[in-house]
Amino acid sequence: MIVTTTAKPSQRALAQAERLAGELASTLRSRGNLTVNKLLSLTQDKRLLVVTEEEVRYYDGQAETPLYFHPSMAFVRVKRLRRGETDPLIQLSGCEAGDYIVDCTAGLASDSLVFSYAAGPSGKVSALESEPVLCALVREGLAVYQTMLEDVNEAMRRIEMINVHHLVYLTNLPDKSVDIVYFDPMFRKPIHESSSMEPLRAVANMDALSIETIEQAKRVARKCVVLKEHQASEEFARLGFERRHVNTSKIAYGVIQL
Repeated sequence: MIVTTTAKPSQRALAQAERLAGELASTLRSRGNLTVNKLLSLTQDKRLLVVTEEEVRYYDGQAETPLYFHPSMAFVRVKRLRRGETDPLIQLSGCEAGDYIVDCTAGLASDSLVFSYAAGPSGKVSALESEPVLCALVREGLAVYQTMLEDVNEAMRRIEMINVHHLVYLTNLPDKSVDIVYFDPMFRKPIHESSSMEPLRAVANMDALSIETIEQAKRVARKCVVLKEHQASEEFARLGFERRHVNTSKIAYGVIQL
């Protein structure tokens, strides 16, 4: 993979690119006048990370739809919470101020943001992501992304992104040491209408959850373990979740109450 910047990067962007190249064991290359397509043609694995002044963009084999951090629908959901409205995930999990949540499959950290806002400054969200590039991309985005709402910005900054497989992390936690353990794996039955997920599929961990993982989650959680999946998924039954909520977008939540 190549890491680069824009044609005329600031010292901050250049330093960020150098740091990411070292972290991801990748080649740092000066941008010059090279296009994204040209840079992709120079890589063996067709992967490219571009540090701009606003964000970090990841290209996997094509230049049309890069992956980058954005709060997306999570921002809409948090604004609803700010207005005193409810959110199905927060309701089902019983998340409240001061809770410690482990999001085992962070992805773009959308649900982590909702949890972080609901748990507040006294709470904690550890967002686990097993894929190094995705973890770095989201971590960098959470650190700098700006909305017009300062409390939402603060909720993003409080999220701790950790590059680790969830089973390893959970196994090393003490019994009953967190309040909520959450899983939002890549669906066994994808929702192809969700175009925003397509760039993520190329870099995300596609493995199914294991029974051992759920047992570890039940051991460390005080309140509950929550799973998000396609409403028609057989994963709820296979993993021992009670399907509790189905919305109009084909998404369902399952809960193991502890």
